Amino acid sequence: MSFASLGLIEPLLRNVQGLNYQTPTPVQAKAIPAVLGGKDVMAAAQTGTGKTAGFALPLLQRLVQHGPAVSSNRARVLVLVPTRELAEQVLQSFVEYGKGLDLRFLAAYGGVSINPQMMKLRKGVDVLVATPGRLLDLNRQNAVQFDQVQTLVLDEADRMLDLGFARELDAVFAVLPAKRQTLLFSATFSDEIRTMAAGILRSPVDISVSPPNATASKIKQWVVPVDKRNKPDLFLHLVARNKWEHALVFVKTRNGVDYLAVMLEKAGYAVDTIHGDKPQPARMRALERFKAGEVQMLVATDVAARGLDIDDLPLVINVDLPIVAQDYVHRIGRTGRAGASGVAVSLVCADEAPQLAAIEALIRQTLRREEEPGFEAEHRVPETSATGQIIKKPKKPKKPKVQQAVPVAKQGPGKKPHAQGGEGKRKAAAPHATATGAGKGPDYTIGSPFSAQKPRGKPAAGKVAGKSAGGRGKPGKPSR
Repeated sequence: MSFASLGLIEPLLRNVQGLNYQTPTPVQAKAIPAVLGGKDVMAAAQTGTGKTAGFALPLLQRLVQHGPAVSSNRARVLVLVPTRELAEQVLQSFVEYGKGLDLRFLAAYGGVSINPQMMKLRKGVDVLVATPGRLLDLNRQNAVQFDQVQTLVLDEADRMLDLGFARELDAVFAVLPAKRQTLLFSATFSDEIRTMAAGILRSPVDISVSPPNATASKIKQWVVPVDKRNKPDLFLHLVARNKWEHALVFVKTRNGVDYLAVMLEKAGYAVDTIHGDKPQPARMRALERFKAGEVQMLVATDVAARGLDIDDLPLVINVDLPIVAQDYVHRIGRTGRAGASGVAVSLVCADEAPQLAAIEALIRQTLRREEEPGFEAEHRVPETSATGQIIKKPKKPKKPKVQQAVPVAKQGPGKKPHAQGGEGKRKAAAPHATATGAGKGPDYTIGSPFSAQKPRGKPAAGKVAGKSAGGRGKPGKPSR
């Protein structure tokens, strides 16, 4: 099958050929004809399967062939995305695919000044890629009206709900023309997504090129059980021992990101970071440096998990598991793209057993465990199953036997009592081997965001849904 056989016009075929696209991916082969035909689409496709081209190419053709020219402060195609990074990535795709078509494109998102976006909207744009919050801000200031919208695209819809955009999405749906085409693309589909889809899609073409919520088959995945306080040392040890030179590293918190970045720099690696508190231009520069090979390790929070288009990324390391199980799919989706092989390694402590169980239930497989000699977990990670159950309590470490107190003779003045039960004779624990050698190098646990291990209570029983037990928790700061 060729792109020409899908009915694309000559300018689009030239642009696709210029990008060295040989044949359509499965999702493109199914989505492009459906979108060209004006049908609604609900597509489940793994990250990296070419879904952006699956909707961008046919929409560009429809913009050229159908409808009047765009008016001032209007848009003809509206693409909603959860993050700034994804907005920029989707915008760039439209620009590349639409070269020479005399169409106008704009990405609008929070975290930057709204005035330049308002100025560009004065002439109207054919494609507006936006985060929900900023889109509503522009609408409230009369910078954009929706009466010319022909097509609405929801990209990474599950992530938008995870970030708490449900109200904003409902507000957008309420002001859009009832007669429109709606396309919903996502890597995972929860019950919430299906409920939302039922309210906005009309007889959609259902596209699924892989099992829902699956991970790419060529990604080699495993977990390494470890105590939380030892995660930084184990991370450096694995990087050094395996000679990993290029990796995307995910950490739960901004403090954790900065902490690991300092460790990597001290170990001699070129490193940069992405997190929600970093200015957007700095985040974009970090990503470009990583893609260009100027940076070996990019350490990020989940704000970076969606929309990162990185070719030939061999490795993703989860120093912390994500709180929301679906984010695991998107994290490791950065590797193993378009049929390539990849590796995803997760460092898991006992506190994260519910998240691990939820992830395994979502992807329908039990992840292989490999303990690293010298880093065996004192707080054992409970066994889990692909059904989402925590099936075995970890064995509690045996407490040392305390000798029964023996009556002793009364000590004379100035004499110290004899130590009993081994008091005062405890030996210090042997230090773990680190990347700098056994027992050598700085003590990274001092002031470490990884140093506090919560006391583990009774493991959660029964099945764990697609989210971690105890609720979703607070997600990272979303883009408005």
